[in-house]
Amino acid sequence: MGTYFNPSNEGFRKSAKDEIYIDKSGLLNILNRRLGAEKNCIAVSHARRFGKSQAARMIDAYYSKGCDSKELFSGLKISESPDFEKHLNKYNVIHLDISSFTDEYTETLVKEIKKHVFDEFREKFPDINFDCTTASVFNQVYEKSAEIVNGKEIPVPFVIIIDEWDCVVRDFSDRPEIVHEYIQFLHSVFKSEESQKFLALGYITGILPVKKIKKESALNNFREYTMVDSKEFTPYFGFTEKETEELCKKYDMNFDSVKAWYNGYLISGQNMYNPNSVYQAMVDHSLESYWKNTSAFDTINTYITMDFDGLKDDVITMLNGGKVRVDVNTFKNDLSVINSKDDALTALIHLGYLGYNSERKFAYIPNYEVATAFQSALATGNWNEIAKTISRCDELLWATIDREESRVAELIELSHETYTSVLKYNDENSLSCAITMAYFTAPAYYTVIRELPSGKGFADIAFIPRADSAGKPAMIIELKWDRSADSAIKQIKENRYAGKLNGYGNEILLVGINYDKDSKKHECVIESVNGI
Repeated sequence: MGTYFNPSNEGFRKSAKDEIYIDKSGLLNILNRRLGAEKNCIAVSHARRFGKSQAARMIDAYYSKGCDSKELFSGLKISESPDFEKHLNKYNVIHLDISSFTDEYTETLVKEIKKHVFDEFREKFPDINFDCTTASVFNQVYEKSAEIVNGKEIPVPFVIIIDEWDCVVRDFSDRPEIVHEYIQFLHSVFKSEESQKFLALGYITGILPVKKIKKESALNNFREYTMVDSKEFTPYFGFTEKETEELCKKYDMNFDSVKAWYNGYLISGQNMYNPNSVYQAMVDHSLESYWKNTSAFDTINTYITMDFDGLKDDVITMLNGGKVRVDVNTFKNDLSVINSKDDALTALIHLGYLGYNSERKFAYIPNYEVATAFQSALATGNWNEIAKTISRCDELLWATIDREESRVAELIELSHETYTSVLKYNDENSLSCAITMAYFTAPAYYTVIRELPSGKGFADIAFIPRADSAGKPAMIIELKWDRSADSAIKQIKENRYAGKLNGYGNEILLVGINYDKDSKKHECVIESVNGI
């Protein structure tokens, strides 16, 4: 066994033996069908921390001749396949994490990649001629590793796995000569004439879809699976709703809260959860924003502060819980080439900071965890007024719970001023937006049910505390326009209160807010009633 050539199964063994392990070995059934087929090159492009590297280690363990993994996979879904043992540990495997090379090498990047791999070839096959093309070296290993099967000498083909393949294209966009040399290396192992013989399966992972580089065709034979559409690969990258629900039962976590924090990625029609965040929440038994350990702040700010017409409005619409249409087809799969609002939003989709509905073609902020990443990004960027307003959200929530009517009115007034000046919507819409944004942090504790304005002068918001938010009251907020806060309370009692919280038995706060458009002042009245 080696580090790059026919690696051991230790990486996957650690994952499979983890206290929290979700069996994703069904992925291998898909890959087995691609072995030796005409379309045997696969590119999986997903956001960071969506399980790409763990899947790559699993593929190592299953195919690599450098280990015996029968016991390791026993009991996993792949072991139920009739082809399980047919492909188990039967291939020459190359596994490269390109990011480990880009961290150390620049000018000699490709030379060092080949050196590390060829040194391991040399240990096993010292008589190979290395003074030839990369593809020829691989082909010699293919032939010299032949095994006797039913009296015939059968060469052993390669499964080649390249993790973080796109970091060279991303990191060296200003050094086309390095990118070109790297692409030529990929051409040798995935698309050369020799590779048609020695390559059983090509599998690469990255953050972005494959960039179509001018005059380069090394990767145009790859079938792509992305955050926009990953088809049959979807359930193997991220946690499904069923998997997450079972983990919540096992670790005594409130499923509705975990769903609000980490769900929301609608990929190929399936609801997927951020697997790293769910894992950490179960281990810590705590709902937190685990994006804080990534480069989320800088990344988000890079794209939401670009000077494209309508971009700022769209971002605020999504922060407000809305959806915006995005044309993802204009994106050049290059983070350094952003030519429009759609490109900026598409980049955020591929990076995992926005969800995307491919059927209806709209983007949205997928969950509360990502919303808090946006909140932190705004605080470090140039959206100063909006950042200040969002920073007051916790104070507003507690002021409402504590029935501090004058402070609630004051904070909502500040929010209304901020979003009216930014969005320049008509009065009814800006007030609705201001209220929703003013309670930006409420989804951490509440299920929020909203009714956007229908007709002039009102918008309802209901806050239902989740089971793990015991002690917090439910709340109904009713808006009035040039009337009175008391009339808003009256309307809640007469028309809307029973329908929204029927059966809720704890304290309910009725919050009436009125806006006087002449004085631009807000009035708030809060009443507490028993649940029904």
